[in-house]
Amino acid sequence: MITQFDTSLPSIRQVQNLIKQTIPVEFKLLTGDVLTGRVLWQDAHCICIADENSQQTTVWKQAIAYTKPKS
Repeated sequence: MITQFDTSLPSIRQVQNLIKQTIPVEFKLLTGDVLTGRVLWQDAHCICIADENSQQTTVWKQAIAYTKPKS
């Protein structure tokens, strides 16, 4: 279990860059669901995304199969 927010990890830095770039991102969840939106923030356990209607969804990082920028 992650106990600290370690900004030296490449995955944390990658998500921080996605936040700064404010580009749409696709999240595929382990359930098979796909969420698309801009990443607003992350902490050690969760990522919050906002969809095209500014509806915010907080996702546990454990539930994410993959993340990729939308082009």
